[in-house]
Amino acid sequence: MFYHFPDFFCQDNKKNINDIEYSMVVTKFSAFPELTTDRLSLRQMTTIDAGAIFRLRSDKEVMKYIDRPLTESIEDAIKWIDMVNEAMLNEEGVPWAICLKEDPTTLIGSIGFWRMQKQHYRAEIGYLLHPSFHGKGFMSEAINKAVEFGFEKMKLHSIEAIIDPRNKASAKALEKTGFNKEAHFKENYYWNGVFCDTAIYSKISPVKKPVLDL
Repeated sequence: MFYHFPDFFCQDNKKNINDIEYSMVVTKFSAFPELTTDRLSLRQMTTIDAGAIFRLRSDKEVMKYIDRPLTESIEDAIKWIDMVNEAMLNEEGVPWAICLKEDPTTLIGSIGFWRMQKQHYRAEIGYLLHPSFHGKGFMSEAINKAVEFGFEKMKLHSIEAIIDPRNKASAKALEKTGFNKEAHFKENYYWNGVFCDTAIYSKISPVKKPVLDL
């Protein structure tokens, strides 16, 4: 939904309405926001995780429904870690390593926010988990914690997940954590010689945003 505001509101010394709204979304943190659940630790990724990231993102089964090329080397993994950490420094994303609480140094997956639309209080969530940890509820646990942080600390209003609808496990995890399917686009993107479908899931914050008094 779009609202029209008079032109004078954006001129002279008056602030643009989107600038006011941006200030309410939190994307800058004094320290990395480490999170914990009953079984998991969500922490910052470092180059020490390069081996685990390489094994995860070079696994054809793990990346089967992800429209990104397979990671080909440890060096590629390090570049990817540097890229997501730089995105956080630029306030364009919040990436976490997923670890077991009992072994916080060993990365078993990743989760994070990116493609943030600050003017709409919205961000996209994405995640990967090593196959040996599938079917144990770890992904749902990580999603719940990240979403809680997004709504309560980042002040997001909505979070979306864009998945390949053939990825039944991902859809199940989203539905289990309260996401609703909002759209299904037929063959809307081309990847590896195939036209693929896209499903969009979304979750709305239970916290009501204040109405600006203009």
